[in-house]
Amino acid sequence: MIDFFATVGEQLLQNSMLELTAVVFAIIYLILAVRENILCWFAAGISTLIFLAIFWDVKLYMESGLQVYYLAMAFIGWYQWRHANDGSTSLQISMWSMRQHLIALTLIAVLTFISGYLLNSGTDAQLPYLDSLTTWGSVITTVMVVRKVLENWIYWLVIDAISIYLYIDRELYFTSLLFAVYIVIIFFGWFSWSKSYKQNMNAAQRRL
Repeated sequence: MIDFFATVGEQLLQNSMLELTAVVFAIIYLILAVRENILCWFAAGISTLIFLAIFWDVKLYMESGLQVYYLAMAFIGWYQWRHANDGSTSLQISMWSMRQHLIALTLIAVLTFISGYLLNSGTDAQLPYLDSLTTWGSVITTVMVVRKVLENWIYWLVIDAISIYLYIDRELYFTSLLFAVYIVIIFFGWFSWSKSYKQNMNAAQRRL
């Protein structure tokens, strides 16, 4: 434990401003997402570009590819939150069925095995299966965020917990601390979105 804090201290004195900047914008993104503020997608775009370079440098290739996906989803998310399918001015929070969750979890498992195997046998990637699991889990969960699916917060809780170990192993201590903060904010996100979902459902019932 003493070695851990000593290493974190060394990073504070070294060239960690880039990682710290990415962390700050990532926190801003999540706080704005909790508040359903569309500006969250702009903060996500800035954080994503920085993390793309950082993860490539430490040989987390799946995480690097994930950042490209995040960047595209930031544009899509901004559009989806601005224009709902029913023509209203904003997208409402919804929930997935058990069938949709089973499909999502199966996809994550299959894609994790395939990419983990390929990375493990053909590259110098570090922790390829964990890297793949957090990446594909994040891919699916980001779709849930874009569509404002309430259960995305539960998925993020599992993904972020695994990610903390992954980043500590790669000595990305600012990033691991970011994901520890994420876990705290996730609970606020769940309760905030749950409240909004219930209000929307009650309003819909009153209109019937």
